[in-house]
Amino acid sequence: MTKLPPSSVIEAQRNHLSLHPRDVLLGAQAGAIRIPVCDHYSGTPERMGKSLQLQAEMTAEFGACVFDVTLDCEDGAPVGGEAEHAALVAELVDQSAPQARVAVRVHPVNHPAFAQDIATIAGRVGSRLSHIMIPKVESVSDLFQAEKALEPTPGGHLPLQVLIESPLAVHHAFEIAAHPRVQSLSFGLMDFVSAHGGAIPADAMTVRGQFSHPLVLRAKLAIASACHAHGKVPSHCVVTEFKDSARLAAAVRQASRELGYTRMWSIHPAQIRPIVQAFAPDVQAIEIATEIIAAAANNSWAPISFDAQLHDRASYRYQWQVLERAHHTGQRLDASVAHYFA
Repeated sequence: MTKLPPSSVIEAQRNHLSLHPRDVLLGAQAGAIRIPVCDHYSGTPERMGKSLQLQAEMTAEFGACVFDVTLDCEDGAPVGGEAEHAALVAELVDQSAPQARVAVRVHPVNHPAFAQDIATIAGRVGSRLSHIMIPKVESVSDLFQAEKALEPTPGGHLPLQVLIESPLAVHHAFEIAAHPRVQSLSFGLMDFVSAHGGAIPADAMTVRGQFSHPLVLRAKLAIASACHAHGKVPSHCVVTEFKDSARLAAAVRQASRELGYTRMWSIHPAQIRPIVQAFAPDVQAIEIATEIIAAAANNSWAPISFDAQLHDRASYRYQWQVLERAHHTGQRLDASVAHYFA
């Protein structure tokens, strides 16, 4: 007769089964930020409204919000019309769906319109925003200034996302990423190239050049490394050739697989689906991750053999992250793991 394990062992196994994989596997990484893989920017009145409508439609289609909408004050506002543009952004945020993930890129902290942006937008609809993007951050002192401006508004609690756009900002990337309010660092390719006074050629801003010029690559790697060191989200820069979906998809794959980025900017609605699809794990990877995680949970997260290979918590952690990425890109998951995301 088979001897049953002690009741204490059975109870421990039940407890392990009831635990969420994130808590079992990720440890300190359990607090890492998880946000949509695409950040879509729009700044003109017509495009801002259409972006919010498209987000709602694709959320219904995928069963998850697969991209953020960031309404742009920095580049979207006409010179001299900053106050009117900020008021329009606040109105659009106020009219957005309760479940919408909508953010705003304000002017830099040293711009005359910065305080006005914060007062008008965070002051009126701060509770409706998912985060605020602060451009042209050079050091942590810029973040302190942003925090101070936000403090008296309903947006005083909001996470900050940061644009790294200069050699000095890259130098301070680890300090900036360590700030507790910072959620994500984005690389500002165009400004970074122009910040070098002509020392970097213009073709470094193209989809090919941005993956080959040494200074651009160095900056991208520093930003990704800083984010992963502090559990923040590295967000890759734009691809301006928005009509070339094949090149865009190749750029996303290179950014994610070679440089460690987990999020990317979109500047045209046609870029959103290719970005989401390129970040999504393929079907085979999802199937393998599903089988391994389900088997690991059934074995109380002890080591298992799968396809003649040993797997333990180190590989479980990787496979769980595959499933998380699948969920955040709207992929259908098997019931054996889908309940973890309910």
